[in-house]
Amino acid sequence: MPEPRIVSLIASATEIVCALGFEESMVGRSHECDFPPSVEKLPVCSSSKVDVDGSSRAIDDQVRAIVADALSVYRVDAALLDDLAPTLIITQTQCEVCAVSLKDVEQAVCELVASEPKIVSLEPMDLGDVFTDIRAVAAALGRPERAERLNAGLTARLDAIRERSGALGERPVVACIEWIDPLMHAENWVPELVEIAGGRVMLGEAGRHSGYFEFDRMVEADPDVIAVMPCGFDIPRTAADMSPLVAQPGWSELSAVRNDRVFLTDGNQYFNRPGPRVVESAEILAELLHPEVFDFGHRGSGWTEWVG
Repeated sequence: MPEPRIVSLIASATEIVCALGFEESMVGRSHECDFPPSVEKLPVCSSSKVDVDGSSRAIDDQVRAIVADALSVYRVDAALLDDLAPTLIITQTQCEVCAVSLKDVEQAVCELVASEPKIVSLEPMDLGDVFTDIRAVAAALGRPERAERLNAGLTARLDAIRERSGALGERPVVACIEWIDPLMHAENWVPELVEIAGGRVMLGEAGRHSGYFEFDRMVEADPDVIAVMPCGFDIPRTAADMSPLVAQPGWSELSAVRNDRVFLTDGNQYFNRPGPRVVESAEILAELLHPEVFDFGHRGSGWTEWVG
């Protein structure tokens, strides 16, 4: 089989490609692909139409306006794709806000790309889909056995966390905040990760898109733990955007706030990337839910306590 030429237009797919041992075959990436750090040397084939330096509310307003016009929030550089001559392009259809869409890639390919690449579109809705997507990428690259080895290792690590957390008596209720203003709770694979880590989600279920909710729901549920994991934000950016949440009436009376169990996580690197590092995401949750039992070394990098 000829050496593939891979362009990944979604950060989680880039991580999958590299975990499968095909990093040297990558010739291009999206503007959001940054792990492993070595991929940052690759040409960037996409850009965002959204000003990500604005507030959480401003970003949400921009995204809603663009999507309402049936447009993607990203651009694909068709001319660069043509120059790179990929044999495989990986994108996704799970969320047009999260990555370059299949529609954008197909349009770019039809317009200009002479290499006639195969397009693989991933659609991870829950944890099982992450493993399915790993298999799909490996199959497209002609090495399905690599997916089985990778998936077996990831599953074993998750099972080990589940076994240890299952022996604990406490299963705290966790509010997983995927967006601060307006408020959104995390769904998709996050509820499964919470369960594996030894907790229960306040809102949401696996396999559904994340949804908006009113702060009154949080007051009513009074979660034991609040884990803030905004899509695309690292810990410093999340800390800088906490003011709309903290200003909500009743915030200081929440049990999680009174008991110093509010945590900021790196949602960009972990919880919002349905790739191999879903295991690290489960580890982070296990550490902040049960610090007396779990210590994988993510404190300070993957998560930290919120200091009000």
